[in-house]
Amino acid sequence: MGMSVTVSAATDQDAEQILKLQYLCYQPEAALYDDYSIPPLTQTLDDLRAELSDACVVVARLGTEVVGAVRGTVGADGTAAIGTLVVHPRMQRHGLGGRLLTAVEERLATERSAKRYRLTAGHRSEGNLRLYRSHGYAPVGTEQVSPRLSRITLEKEAAGVEGAPQDYVASA
Repeated sequence: MGMSVTVSAATDQDAEQILKLQYLCYQPEAALYDDYSIPPLTQTLDDLRAELSDACVVVARLGTEVVGAVRGTVGADGTAAIGTLVVHPRMQRHGLGGRLLTAVEERLATERSAKRYRLTAGHRSEGNLRLYRSHGYAPVGTEQVSPRLSRITLEKEAAGVEGAPQDYVASA
């Protein structure tokens, strides 16, 4: 019998596994842009632990192994910055990234009163951009970070926010 992947809040004990996972997952991104100095690859365990204490961090577990993670914070204006969404390569393409994104959005809205969500992706990160667009994010800006990298910012309104698209269910 196979194990199910569970999605829940991260704990302090998850820090080492999250750091190793983000290091593994960001290798292809670094290669894509020929830049191995990106923050997910240079972050220290102490820095990550500090981030875990401040941010809303959600992990996906297969048994006791952390196979996915995402984090977010909410600014004073109600905008949630979501980042460092990682899924173990062997678990990709099964909807886990979408589950993590939805879970962190829900927690940021209910626990930290997020009104909108913002995230970024590199212009060559086609899979990431496709995932974000499929979850309702739309591009709102592009920043030239280096000659090899443009960072695309995407946003969407939180459900229930005035002006945000709503889903309606008809009943007979």
